[in-house]
Amino acid sequence: MRNPLIRFAGAALSGVLLTGCTETGQPPSAAPSATPTATYELAPRPVRPGERPVHAAPVTDGDGRFQVIGLQTGLNVLFGTHAEWPAKGQYVVVRIVVENPARANSGFDAKRQKLITADGAAYGIDRFAQATKRQPDTLPLGAGVRVEMDLWFDIPKKAKVAAVRLFGDPPLGVRGSTDGVEVPLA
Repeated sequence: MRNPLIRFAGAALSGVLLTGCTETGQPPSAAPSATPTATYELAPRPVRPGERPVHAAPVTDGDGRFQVIGLQTGLNVLFGTHAEWPAKGQYVVVRIVVENPARANSGFDAKRQKLITADGAAYGIDRFAQATKRQPDTLPLGAGVRVEMDLWFDIPKKAKVAAVRLFGDPPLGVRGSTDGVEVPLA
């Protein structure tokens, strides 16, 4: 058996060496500087014909992160791959990016989204227009998934667009629905 004094000295030396490995080289009062987060470099692309770009900051509701990127108003008719359909009033198209930044699956329900007009009225999507333009009513969003899509609304001809209210899925384990978040469009 080894001498207990030698074992103690070895353990003490190991403790000193391991503690020394955790030093940052900075005085104890200096805080470590944050490393900037890397970002994707996404190439800009042209706005679609008839669409105005919207420069809105991203917003979050529940598990959904949204960014409004485009707007079309005053459309009298829509054209699909197999259909042409007149608006009852005017079609308004809101182009959004919807993202699930969470680590669990989430969902997006286009039927919950609302267009708000200057008089405070709220309009749901036009399901026929959504289907004709091949935009989903619902879609699953896996962890970290990001999707760009259109929301089609049919509102009165003289109505002025004020905002869009966007709704995400409630966080995992939360029952009920979210309150939504408004993005000004005027």
